[in-house]
Amino acid sequence: MQRLGGIAPNMSRIAAILPAAGLGTRMGAETPKQFLELDGTPIVILSLRRIAACPQVTDIIVATRADEVARLKERITREKFKQPVRVVKGGDSRQDSVAAALREVANDTEIVLVHDAVRPFVTEEQIARVIEEARRCEAAILGIPAMDTVKEVKRASLPEDVALIMGTMPRERVVLAQTPQGFSTKLLKEAFARAEADGVSASDEAGLVERIGHDVHVVLGSERNMKITKPADMELARFYLERERQKA
Repeated sequence: MQRLGGIAPNMSRIAAILPAAGLGTRMGAETPKQFLELDGTPIVILSLRRIAACPQVTDIIVATRADEVARLKERITREKFKQPVRVVKGGDSRQDSVAAALREVANDTEIVLVHDAVRPFVTEEQIARVIEEARRCEAAILGIPAMDTVKEVKRASLPEDVALIMGTMPRERVVLAQTPQGFSTKLLKEAFARAEADGVSASDEAGLVERIGHDVHVVLGSERNMKITKPADMELARFYLERERQKA
């Protein structure tokens, strides 16, 4: 497996996985959302820069579509990251892509982080806090409190844009999950192995860890750590980039 970059010796190994194989259909563009550009740079590269800026991260693995592997490797080489960065073929789902990258993580790695390829505004402090908490309790994610009233619903058959409310969930018991999500390597590999054996899928890694009975702690994130999924998000992301440029 080709490695790009290098790391300092005698460091506790912390691997970061970025699943970047999605098609991003909600964006309404032919280009997958992770490869759309902000200020001339693909979003996945902006997200990589944030993860690589955390000195505790020693290894990075990006899982992307087979037809994007070579192009992404070339683009990453231009960044000259201090950490080794590997690009692997992802799968049809987020879980498949993370599983493919997880197979490349050495067993002597202490912590594995998983970060959305389309969250380019995570901070070094937030990454470090997740690592710290994952070291303490083996499983931690970023999350923010829900500000809106949350309803549990059952989808109606017709019309398609109508749902039936089944109940109201207390906001104080609800958080909106963000990334990175951090886990001990052994725990995360066990959760993925058991999910594969049971034919179970989840929308995030914490869901797989939860189902095997392990507690997951939530570290306070921020609204700025947004996930770019729809066209309106691009405008907000450009605003954030411009604000950062003004402060620099």
